Amino acid sequence: MEFKISKDLILELEQYIVHKDDAGLERLLGEMHHADIAEILDELDFDEATYIFKVLDSEKTSEILLELEDDLRENILKRLSAKEIAEELDELNTDDAADIIAELSQSKKEEVISELDDLEHAKDIIDLLRYDEDTAGGLMGKELVKVNENWSVLTCVKEMRAQAENVSRVHSIYVVDDENRLKGRLSLKDLLTTSTKTQISDIYIKKVTFVNVDAEDVEVARIMQKYDLEAIPVVDAMGRLVGRITIDDIIDVIRDEADKDYQLAAGISQDVEADDSILELSKARLPWLVLALLGGFITVRVLGLFEGAMAEHGNLFFFTPLIAAMAGNVGVQSSAIIVQGLANNTLSGSLFRRLIKEISLSLLNGGILAAILFLGSYFLLGEPPIIGFVICAALMSVIIIASLIGTFVPLLLDKFGVDPALATGPFITTSNDICGILIYFSIARMILGF
Repeated sequence: MEFKISKDLILELEQYIVHKDDAGLERLLGEMHHADIAEILDELDFDEATYIFKVLDSEKTSEILLELEDDLRENILKRLSAKEIAEELDELNTDDAADIIAELSQSKKEEVISELDDLEHAKDIIDLLRYDEDTAGGLMGKELVKVNENWSVLTCVKEMRAQAENVSRVHSIYVVDDENRLKGRLSLKDLLTTSTKTQISDIYIKKVTFVNVDAEDVEVARIMQKYDLEAIPVVDAMGRLVGRITIDDIIDVIRDEADKDYQLAAGISQDVEADDSILELSKARLPWLVLALLGGFITVRVLGLFEGAMAEHGNLFFFTPLIAAMAGNVGVQSSAIIVQGLANNTLSGSLFRRLIKEISLSLLNGGILAAILFLGSYFLLGEPPIIGFVICAALMSVIIIASLIGTFVPLLLDKFGVDPALATGPFITTSNDICGILIYFSIARMILGF
């Protein structure tokens, strides 16, 4: 059952804090999951959250630290000494510790690293800090279980017992040679059912999926998702095993990428959250609102070109919002399908075949919608048949053009290295609105002869 924060719980915690009842706090929070405690701390003010954080032991608070909102974690880290932060990092895996220490100032980093008790742990953290956070190297942890291909099964088991003490979860057993180059993986079943004198080289599985240390995080996520992996080894340019990436890190990558794409689709150009300052939210939203405003000016100018037509056939004007809305909706639908295909790497076939498919789909959908529109304009609105014909012809044309734009633009953006999710936002909607209105009145001019 999912944990829910109650007002009574918050009041009880505040009472313990006011009376400095540390034993009461430990008793109340001691059995809770670290993610639930992090959720509670996010509801308290900085002073109260920091007080509770310092009361609990570092074995629990180290995990809590990873779950906190960025602002609260930053504030707590500022209030902890270098030694206190080091105690937290000593309890974490190297990848998580590197993520935390990367948030500190350069001087604070050096102080914290010097306070770490485990020198090997400190060395691994320093090594991870060299990599960009958006690469496999920035995601990986150093904790893993590896065996040499020249060992016997008996030696392998002994070495694995020693290594496993520092690994919270053993997803895979990796096989390396004397130069630490990744050779394959070892099945636990084979290890348990084989004679203790057997050489590892005789039983390990040579086929193993791995990524290079410089691979982009989204590429790592795609590979792990494709092959349904819980962990994946990371190698350097020489093929040496340098770490592993686990599924919990990849879930974060997928979530962050989805959040970014969603924000782009909504016309938000920066990574922001609801609790950010008004200035930050404004900077993220304003650029696309300005673009939409400029698009609106262009739309007004296009309408001005057909002022005479609207004076002669004023009923055409009332269908303008309908045509513009259909253009925007069709464009967003088409671009959303292409963006999803690009993200999942599921697009196949040539561009020409895809455009032909979109035209066929547009003709089908457009024909059905045009028939509904014609009947509605004639029987419900009482428009003359010629006007209904103009509107339906425009609608068909607009749907075809909008679907082609929605298909072509994200493919073009992807080709030039721009996030194709951009094509599902105000950019595609505004451009299709303008094109839709221009097509609508151009067809009306050709048919009605004004």
